Amino acid sequence: MKRTKIKELQQQEAIGQDVLVQGWVRTFRNSQFISVNDGSCINNLQAVVELGSQPDEMLRRLTTGACIAVRGTLIPSPAKGQKSELKVSQLEILGDCDAEKFPLQPKKHSLEFLREVAHLRGRTNTFGAVMRLRHALAFAVHQFFNERGFVYLHTPVITGSDAEGAGAMFRVTTLKDNRQELKEDFFGKETNLTVSGQLEGETYALALGEIYTFGPTFRAENSNTARHLAEFWMIEPEMAFYDLHDNMQLAQDFLQYLIRYVFVHCPDDLEFLNKRAEEEENLKPKEQRSELGLLERLRFVTEHAFEKLSYTEAIEILQNSNYNKKKKFHYPIEKWGVDLQSEHERYLTEKHFKKPVILYNYPKEIKAFYMRQNEDGKTVAAMDVLFPGIGEIIGGSQREERYERMSMRLRELNLPEKELWWYLDLRRFGSAPHSGFGLGFERLVQFVTGMTNIRDVIPYPRYPGNADF
Repeated sequence: MKRTKIKELQQQEAIGQDVLVQGWVRTFRNSQFISVNDGSCINNLQAVVELGSQPDEMLRRLTTGACIAVRGTLIPSPAKGQKSELKVSQLEILGDCDAEKFPLQPKKHSLEFLREVAHLRGRTNTFGAVMRLRHALAFAVHQFFNERGFVYLHTPVITGSDAEGAGAMFRVTTLKDNRQELKEDFFGKETNLTVSGQLEGETYALALGEIYTFGPTFRAENSNTARHLAEFWMIEPEMAFYDLHDNMQLAQDFLQYLIRYVFVHCPDDLEFLNKRAEEEENLKPKEQRSELGLLERLRFVTEHAFEKLSYTEAIEILQNSNYNKKKKFHYPIEKWGVDLQSEHERYLTEKHFKKPVILYNYPKEIKAFYMRQNEDGKTVAAMDVLFPGIGEIIGGSQREERYERMSMRLRELNLPEKELWWYLDLRRFGSAPHSGFGLGFERLVQFVTGMTNIRDVIPYPRYPGNADF
């Protein structure tokens, strides 16, 4: 008999049908009631074993974590909170689980503990919900761009260029001795794990019109925080003939599309995580609690046009704010030209505008070499999208398409023109105005799920001192 997923049973009018369900035991009560979950949805199915119908030896093996197959008839349930339950006719244990050694007992576990058993944490309600939402968001990313005629591009994971000019890269080598020359290495030159697919993406945007990348990226920054990972996934569209304002509009449309998608396709998981977030908020001191619940934050993004203002306007607002005057900012805003911190970004979205914000035209000294220089000589056509509760979620810009300006900027920053010859070629052979942005996928998943630590929105987090599993 073919297996039926619990999610399908909940969506169908299946009362009276003979069905086969396979999954993992969450609890087994009174030698009769099995709560089983198969990972297809947040909800468990109650399977009811008639007393005396199964050998005692079999029932003793029905421990939390055991994998079972149950066949029977779906009947209306008298229990509160569930429409149906399974009256068991056949029961088989597919995989035993030692109750005393199984780490996931039927009780609440801390997120820190669950990171230590990351190979099993997907069986909890929280991580099941997070990973289903992660999947839904990834699918929606591809659907959004496909509907708009973008080409999905696979950019290299191993690269000889540093897109950010930051130098925080993992080296790729086959050399066993540091004294050996690079020409003896596998690629004959220094290579690293990519920090971004942007530069390679630009080359194909200037051939195919509109492309996007969605793949793993790596940063060797020693940042042991709740916001940083050493390995994470990036979504990077690059578009020919887009100026900065086209870029900002695409970013808004993209984010609103993704959040609307999960509202439609993942309501139960969102509702569960919303309740979880409420419980977490209630444990905080009153002054530290968020004004908006998880679902309210998500609707906040979909229901408001994003506020657009220049970096200069934002600095004036922040400088004149009571937060700044009363020294409530950890990093006070003292002058134009400083890089904004998360606290400043959150003030703009949560306190001042009470909506998502897009800042643009940043000082060129705090932005990357490839951003288009504005005519004022001080700023570049950069943009950042800021969200409540998280700060920056997207960073992008109109790219510098003028050969002389790009060449001059590389020299100013002492970046190697020789290694970027192919990137400069784009400005020599049929250059065109073009723009793009980057979205850290885990930051998005973190926002949508309400999880406070980025290590809890990726199956196996990589961070300083940790590469387990």
